[in-house]
Amino acid sequence: MSAGRFLTTHVGSLPREDDLVEIMFAKEDGLPLDLEAVDRRIEQAVDYVVGKQVGAGLDIVNDGEQSKPSYATYIKDRLHGFGGTGNSYGFQDIEDFPDTKARIFSDPGRRHRKTPACNAPITVKDMTAVERDATNLNNAVEKKGGKHAFMSAASPGVTALFFANEYYDSDEDYLFALAEGLRHEYEAIANAGIILQIDCPDLAMGRHTQFRELTLTQFRDRMMLNIEAINRATANIPEDQLRMHMCWGNYPGPHHCDVPFNDIIDLVWRARPHAIQFEAANPRHAHEFAMFESVKLPDGKKLIPGVVECQSNYIEHPDLIAQRIGRYADLVGRDNVMAGVDCGFSIHAGSGGVDRDIVWAKMQALAEGAAIASRKYWS
Repeated sequence: MSAGRFLTTHVGSLPREDDLVEIMFAKEDGLPLDLEAVDRRIEQAVDYVVGKQVGAGLDIVNDGEQSKPSYATYIKDRLHGFGGTGNSYGFQDIEDFPDTKARIFSDPGRRHRKTPACNAPITVKDMTAVERDATNLNNAVEKKGGKHAFMSAASPGVTALFFANEYYDSDEDYLFALAEGLRHEYEAIANAGIILQIDCPDLAMGRHTQFRELTLTQFRDRMMLNIEAINRATANIPEDQLRMHMCWGNYPGPHHCDVPFNDIIDLVWRARPHAIQFEAANPRHAHEFAMFESVKLPDGKKLIPGVVECQSNYIEHPDLIAQRIGRYADLVGRDNVMAGVDCGFSIHAGSGGVDRDIVWAKMQALAEGAAIASRKYWS
């Protein structure tokens, strides 16, 4: 964050090539696969997406989540305990719009998604997967001339959202069992010298999905439990090696039931990660930069607002990106801002409304916009 300019990054998932999508669908559907060939294809995919990110001018890059069927459901393959019935949850905002609901749930990535409930103790099942991911990413960054790497991992709270509890006596017991199980993955990423990004849509999206029947006060209580689970699971990792992504759900819905950021920001600061990523470009949340006129940034915390939207094929003009970066720099200080993207471009394998080639063009516009803003604030 002290590079003398605005650094650039993104949230996580990037489009997978068609053959890799079919591999992910086959894995989710339990079809036989040549696992060694799958590993080689994933390694190639990581090389490719790291090269595309570096070529677009991004500073902090990742593996594009190429090895995962989605940003959260991969957990069932890495932890024991998920053999229960399927889980589903509703989005409060789309219930009044049945055509929109039908389009969202017809997404092929969602159709192949498997979310069995927890019906046994949570224990570590596979540590080799995260180690392969870290090795692939570090090798690709070195090969492609990247500077810094991050890797995303699901939070305990979002894991509990996807995989319902059918085993533990209480949801709190389940949440903290997940925290202990996920701790090993988190520490493996950090020990590989990679920035760990905890993906936490539960901290905002949870308000209109899993916890939509609760009052705001009750939701804040659940949110605090989820934050405590993050803090326990990351206790052995330095805060400056942690960043946290929160969002209101990366799906093309109306989002009029989203909890206002100002209603929860005071709790967000209590999480250990030093950098907070959040949606700041889409039409429902782009206005919320103004809350930092009165909300003060705590010491040691940094912001990574999304200045590029991830649901639209519009390529943001670099001048607009620079303006968005500048809004935050003016309010919290230039050294406390990094430029990011609202959310992932393909959060489930086979999903995503942005054309692959446009994704890379958006990344290039992000880098160009950050350079424009940097000239204004550091010249």
